[in-house]
Amino acid sequence: MKKISVIGAGQMGNGIAHVLAQNDHPVTLIDIAQANLDKALTTISRNLDRQVAKELLTATDKQATLDRIATSTDLAKGVEHADLVVEAATENVDLKLKIFRDLDAAAPEGCILATNTSSISITRIAAVTKRPGQVIGMHFMNPVPVMKLVEVIRGYDTTDMVTTAVVDLSKAIGKVPVTVNDYAGFVANRILMPMINEAIQTLWQGVGGVEEIDTIMKLGMAHPMGPLQLADFIGLDTCLAILRVLHDGLGEPKYAPCPLLVQMVTSGKLGAKSGEGFYTHTPGNKDLAVAPAFR
Repeated sequence: MKKISVIGAGQMGNGIAHVLAQNDHPVTLIDIAQANLDKALTTISRNLDRQVAKELLTATDKQATLDRIATSTDLAKGVEHADLVVEAATENVDLKLKIFRDLDAAAPEGCILATNTSSISITRIAAVTKRPGQVIGMHFMNPVPVMKLVEVIRGYDTTDMVTTAVVDLSKAIGKVPVTVNDYAGFVANRILMPMINEAIQTLWQGVGGVEEIDTIMKLGMAHPMGPLQLADFIGLDTCLAILRVLHDGLGEPKYAPCPLLVQMVTSGKLGAKSGEGFYTHTPGNKDLAVAPAFR
């Protein structure tokens, strides 16, 4: 798998493209909007600059990485020579199903189709294609250039050959792949999202404030980031989408999203991406302040 296409130029997509290109893979980054692609390349360049500053890369390595990334707003042209496609679009079932129908029609016959979904059934996605054995989950952790884990999810029909190929690629780009089976939320989010949801419930019920909850989890449980700050970083809309997948897929009340989370997403308070969630977020400023609603 040498030539790789990545669909979606957001935070996850640009991180995946960055890591693949840095590890010698020609990458085509695909998005419906050229502005999103331009922004992604700026982000990748800035992140590479940080690696150069830390002497993890040379300036020559940075330029070589950028030179391996092409962009396209045309999905069919962007995947026509791909050995692997990694879809990293928004966590929306209908959108992902449409993308995979289009990919199945456009990608070469032997191409592996992977999704970076954090919760949606691989088997359901694979079922809309004529190549279900070649569909697999490749769930990178955020931020992709920093985090080592790749959760590799086998759908019901995913072949051993495809699984091995994705595991080997993950290792080759410096990641640690862990293979799991296809049930709602897989492993990472089946455990993480109920914790985040419980932290929001704890805030909603007035047991503790934003800083108190996060400080207890950081100092008491040795978490590098509190659950409310982490929710802001992931995106509250993404957290809500994953919890709904868990609730629908497993049918247990414990996965029902906290009403406070639903209200915040409805009001457009999505966390870091919107500038406000449980904290306020200012571009270029790492200092966090509790959002006005929770002071």
